[in-house]
Amino acid sequence: MTAPADSNSTSELAVDCRFFLGDRPCVWHKREGVTCRCGYYEAIGDRVLIVKLDAMGDVLRTTSLLPVIAAQHQAPRITWLTRPESLPLLENNPLIGQVIALGPDATLALLTREFDRVINMDAGQISAGLASLARSERKDGFVLHTKGFVQSTNPAAEAWLRLGVDDGLKRQGTRTYQAWMTDILLADTPTSGYVFELRAEEIGAGRKHLERLGVRTDRPLIGLNTGAGGRWPLKQWRLEGFVELMTELSRANGAQFLLLGGPAEEARNAAICRATEGQAVFDPGCHNPVRHFAALLGGCDVVVTGDTLAMHLALALKRRTVVIFGPTSAPEIELYGLGEKVIPDMTCLSCYKNACDFVPNCMDLVSTDMVASAVKRQLAACERGWPA
Repeated sequence: MTAPADSNSTSELAVDCRFFLGDRPCVWHKREGVTCRCGYYEAIGDRVLIVKLDAMGDVLRTTSLLPVIAAQHQAPRITWLTRPESLPLLENNPLIGQVIALGPDATLALLTREFDRVINMDAGQISAGLASLARSERKDGFVLHTKGFVQSTNPAAEAWLRLGVDDGLKRQGTRTYQAWMTDILLADTPTSGYVFELRAEEIGAGRKHLERLGVRTDRPLIGLNTGAGGRWPLKQWRLEGFVELMTELSRANGAQFLLLGGPAEEARNAAICRATEGQAVFDPGCHNPVRHFAALLGGCDVVVTGDTLAMHLALALKRRTVVIFGPTSAPEIELYGLGEKVIPDMTCLSCYKNACDFVPNCMDLVSTDMVASAVKRQLAACERGWPA
């Protein structure tokens, strides 16, 4: 049977358009009702695969490399392979064409598709194995040798690999993660910031949540991310430090405080609330989805945190950030001029240990005055309210 003259046949489908999805209408058809080969048509050039699995904060900061990668290719369609928990961090990203969650769908995609370039900047065996499995003549970063060890693809990747297995070299490091990764990409363009965008409705939901809590708009709001995740518990500052900090900033700056954290911080944040009764302290709960967590964090004027996902989200949202460092590498973190680092005076920093025999340890040596002074400087420099 001959198709009606006004319908699209399969040959007319814009399968080479970067907006084409195949199993459902594209964004422009849903918004405006246009059909294939419309005015929004953009032909795909190079097909690029990024493998970045661990951890969520590392996934987010790697988005800062997207403009660098995009500039190396003609009209690229970037596909990103990551773990399911990191999918929300890559939603609504204007530079990513597709995000694939690690699992059966990822295996199918790697076995059946060809890419012009595969980028894997993780030296873990799973990531390297996925990069090896992907079909491409060009691979940058790390792959898995057939004998089971991780193999670098260029001298910059080899240098990063050595840094990861030598604590002494790691401790001597002075370069940011972004600078290292730019070298692995064989690019000479520096990064300029994270690529992370909340939708207008997500920002609105965060504002309404803060309003329901009673947060006032005429006083500075300090976000306190009180935990550090489970992998390196030593990244967590002492509870008494947060209480002392809140007392000082409330007295000196009339500040309000938003307690931030995940399920592991529920009891800790409740204890801080009890210890600071009478101050303007707000607890939005510790079970917020990551994008709503980001929307709450984005309403803060200054964020105080350790080297955590909250730090990366604050920087991605261009919030003034005070970061307390101890067992992880302060030089590797790029703040993009949005804050400052509080670092104790110890020679064993960047040890990456999850337990310590020293008393006091590095985080114990971070005084309340060190953090309070940094917060006050950032309050003086910040622009109140959400960034444009």
